[in-house]
Amino acid sequence: MEVNSICHDLSSLLSSNERDFLICNNGDEVKIKDLSGKNVGLYFSASWCPPCRRFTPTLVEVYNKLSSKGDVEIVFISSDKDEESFKEYFSKMPWLAVPFSDFSSIKSIKEKFTFRGIPHLVFLNGDGNISTEEGVKLVKEHQVEAYPFSSERVSELKEAEEEARRNQSLTSLLVSGSRDYVISSDGRKIPVSELEGKTVGLYFCITSYKPCSEFTEKLADIYAKLKEKGENNFEIVSIFMDNDNNVEGLKDGVLAQTPWFALPFKDERTEKLARYFELRIIPRLVIIGSDGKTLNHSVAELIDEHGIAAYPFTSERLAELAEIEKARLESQTLQDILVLGQKNYVIDSSGTMVPVSDLVGKHLLFYFSAHWCPPCRGFTPKLIETYHEIKAKTPSFEVIFVSRDRDQSSFDEYYSGMPWLALPFGDERKASLSRRFKVKGIPFLVAVGPEGKTITTEARHLVAAFGADAFPFTDDHIKVLKEQSEAMPKE
Repeated sequence: MEVNSICHDLSSLLSSNERDFLICNNGDEVKIKDLSGKNVGLYFSASWCPPCRRFTPTLVEVYNKLSSKGDVEIVFISSDKDEESFKEYFSKMPWLAVPFSDFSSIKSIKEKFTFRGIPHLVFLNGDGNISTEEGVKLVKEHQVEAYPFSSERVSELKEAEEEARRNQSLTSLLVSGSRDYVISSDGRKIPVSELEGKTVGLYFCITSYKPCSEFTEKLADIYAKLKEKGENNFEIVSIFMDNDNNVEGLKDGVLAQTPWFALPFKDERTEKLARYFELRIIPRLVIIGSDGKTLNHSVAELIDEHGIAAYPFTSERLAELAEIEKARLESQTLQDILVLGQKNYVIDSSGTMVPVSDLVGKHLLFYFSAHWCPPCRGFTPKLIETYHEIKAKTPSFEVIFVSRDRDQSSFDEYYSGMPWLALPFGDERKASLSRRFKVKGIPFLVAVGPEGKTITTEARHLVAAFGADAFPFTDDHIKVLKEQSEAMPKE
């Protein structure tokens, strides 16, 4: 990590002609000279800044743990817009601050450091040299372990992380310096050592996030079925990513509803595990094998598609599932796709039911879209134009709208401008179709051939690029189109 080589004299940096002190949140004054020889963090922050408000409690926790060392201090450099806001925000900070009224000093300090936004945390060592200008990142990722925030310490932490990856175990993942247990659904502390030797799913989730709550139900069903079968070598540990401060409410609510284990809410390992596994999306279920090594980085999608059949998540099982999926696709029919129980029809623009049997043998596009989605509204006119062109030449062509709208009125308004068929709003087949075609975002367009086989899930891009010429969306036809388009500039 490169750092600025400029050496700062604290008295010159933090004082003014009229002031040689900093203030505490109770109004007490501390002489700047008393900071001499300490590691000093300059914390640029403001109460109006949401990222600042989220980061400050973490910094407070780290500061309180380091305060006993006696060689660490933090100075708040405010970007608040009025003194009342400054005082209210500063009241939550156990460190020092440049008085809000000393505008010229605050401005001068800010001009000496280059940063794009707040929160920003610069650490100076005892000699006044900059240890790091990435204090926010270090505190978020390593908390107390980042002390004394030097480039040497950062290198040590990186080496330790690489070593931990090489020697990964369930203990190295879940145990912290102050905790060697997980919590059961009834609040008991279960030693992590009791989970060693088992296959363990680390379940990253946010309790208030609907996709997580929906996946939790599926996971709980699979977990219960595995236990009924006597499969006791599989466990789950929830890792809550919530920002909610209602720890007791979470404990009484969510923990009691899930039959597995969890890390304590807001545990110090939470952020480290999220960074360690490069968490990007949730829900996410990471599988740790019986040897403590990562068996699969994400099986949430596998569980969505295959349910309990995805267990035990090994490479051999994944290969088997791939073969099953291949066989399913090869034998797929339109009835497999569109018929679910008594739901054996779609509707036209008048609301009339059209039996699925009437669509057998046709070329179909399944259009996943929604009125609230700007890219969808931008793409729909292009698809309507393409639909009419293809339909004029091939009467056995149809589009089926699968709505992602949030209410009936939005569906009605959006569908009223479409010339094709649709699933009724709120139809339960939407979920099964989304899983079958692995719909991740909208607009999404899937081409299905006359035999009921999936031709491509990339039809949206083909329509955008070639319009009606993309029909019938087969690989061979698209290959010819691409060759022709590449040859045109040469001609």
